[in-house]
Amino acid sequence: MTPLRVVQWGTGNIGARSLQAVIEHPALELVGVFVYADDKVGRDAGELCGLEPTGVAATGRRDEVVALGADVALYMPRSLDADDVVALLESGTNVVTTRGEFHRPESLDPVLRARVDAACAEGRASIHSTGSSPGFITEAVPLVLTSIQRRLDRLTIDEFADMSSRNSPELIFDIMGFGRAPEAVDPRRTTHLRDAFGPSLLVLAEALGIAIDDVEAVGEVAVATTPAEIAAGTIETGTVAAMRTTVSATGGGQERLRFRACWYCGRDIDVDWDLGDTGWRVNVEGDTPLDVTVRFPVSPDRMAATTPGYTAHRAVNCISAVCAAEPGIRNSVELPQIVADLS
Repeated sequence: MTPLRVVQWGTGNIGARSLQAVIEHPALELVGVFVYADDKVGRDAGELCGLEPTGVAATGRRDEVVALGADVALYMPRSLDADDVVALLESGTNVVTTRGEFHRPESLDPVLRARVDAACAEGRASIHSTGSSPGFITEAVPLVLTSIQRRLDRLTIDEFADMSSRNSPELIFDIMGFGRAPEAVDPRRTTHLRDAFGPSLLVLAEALGIAIDDVEAVGEVAVATTPAEIAAGTIETGTVAAMRTTVSATGGGQERLRFRACWYCGRDIDVDWDLGDTGWRVNVEGDTPLDVTVRFPVSPDRMAATTPGYTAHRAVNCISAVCAAEPGIRNSVELPQIVADLS
């Protein structure tokens, strides 16, 4: 088979991992790399992800990348630029993205959706959002687990992230707000997670035929009961050591689906949240109940190097399905089961 021609758009932690996977993939051919940082322009794609030279140099010019006419772009920037997405789709380049905006077309801003729909129609191209969370754990895994149910009372996805080994003081203290007084934590985190995970839960609900009336989110914090020495510094007693945000999809006055994100820097906290190791726990309440734990069996010193693959690899493995899909914004249910080509 002729390899699919791929562009990597963005080479941060996730993008660099997907770039590596594309270069090593037997059915994919890397034809272009778009970068945002000036010091990456002109560098070989292999150098950007720790591999041998490929002969493909990175560029900071959008028009050059769009003009390649690649089969697909792996679009992985820090923030969405609708003009870039539209240009790619209009050119006939399909888009697989780890940006969360496109999990569910109906949840998009109407103006943005109209632009993207028109671009897909013009270029006969499709776009799909995926990743580990949301994506794999909020759509792919629950669809499999509910395939043996005939009555679903509630499905709960707990996500745990132990941040104690993350040696990034700026992220831990300044951005996330650990180590602060509880009232100083930015409440926008709750809204952000509702907007990020709500559309994915709605995709799941619609696939299962569950009527949802509302999606709400509640943010909580827990404080340290003893000082905690972590890689980034010290969490003092009485300051925030754990955060939990619950995104709930309710119907008929009952909570039907929920996602709980719990990030923590220590287990000695003033509430009992039954903290799990880094990974997920999925609890299915119904006529065939299930309780499934998915851990990341990775040592702390390997966590930063390993975790990007959890998000990047599913995007790479989606490429052939997205390229074969009908034009438009495609959700997980509209694509076939994603099967990795490990040849």
